[in-house]
Amino acid sequence: MQQEKIIRIIEAALLAAGSTLNKDRMLELFTEDEKVKPADIKKAIQSLQQEAEGRGIELIEVSTGYRYQARQDYAEWIARLWEERPARYSRALLETLSLIAYRQPATRGDVEQVRGVSVSSNIIKTLLEREWVRVVGHRDVPGKPALYATTKQFLDYFGLKSLDELPSLAEIQDLDNLNPELKFDQDDKQTEHLDESQSTTVLEQDTESETAQGEVETEIAFEKSDLDDSEELTEEQKDLEEEIALRSDD
Repeated sequence: MQQEKIIRIIEAALLAAGSTLNKDRMLELFTEDEKVKPADIKKAIQSLQQEAEGRGIELIEVSTGYRYQARQDYAEWIARLWEERPARYSRALLETLSLIAYRQPATRGDVEQVRGVSVSSNIIKTLLEREWVRVVGHRDVPGKPALYATTKQFLDYFGLKSLDELPSLAEIQDLDNLNPELKFDQDDKQTEHLDESQSTTVLEQDTESETAQGEVETEIAFEKSDLDDSEELTEEQKDLEEEIALRSDD
C-alpha cells in the first residue's frame, strides 16, 4: 500500500475515533495482505504532525496514544461554541492535585502538611470522580490512610505522555499559567482566608471566655475568702462580748 494512502487512513481514523489511538491500534486497521509495517505507521504520524504545523489543530501524543486537538492559542474562541460555563476548579483543588502528582503516592495528610491547611473531602471526591487520581494502596500506619496517585486520564487531560514531562515546581509557581483551560474560583482564596479567620476568631472567643471564666472564679474565691474571714471575725466578736459580759457580772 502506498504511504500516502496509509497517511490518509490514519488521519481519518484519528478524526473518527473520538478517543486516542496508539500505534498498535492503528496497525490493526490494516490486514496482513496490505503489508503495512510499524515503521509505516510511525512515518504516517510524523507526516500528519508536520501537516498540522501552522494550523488550528495539532496531533499530539499523550499517555494512551495520539489525538487531534485544537491548539491552546484558540481556546478562547472555541469555548464560545458551548453555552454552559466551563468547569471551575478551586486553587485548593489544583494545589492538592499538584502535590499528589509530584509526591505520589501521597496521603491526604501529606498534602495537608505541605499546604498548611486541611484538605476538603469534596476536593478528594472531585479528583476521584474526574479520574485524575486513584487509590493505589494504604499506608501502614494507624488509621491506614489511603495513598493517592495520578492516572492516565490525568496525563491525557494535561497533554502529557508521562510524569517525566511534568514541569518543574519552579515553573508552576503561578498556577494561573498552568493551563489556560483551567478556570479558577476567585472566591476560593477568600473562602480559605475566611475559614482561617473564623477559626482564629473562635479560638480568640474561646480564650476570652476561658479568661473571663477564670476571672469570675477568682472573684468568687476572693468573695468566699472574705466571707470566711467575716465569719471568723464574727466569732471573735462573740467571744469578746461574752468575756465583757462576765467581767461586768463580777
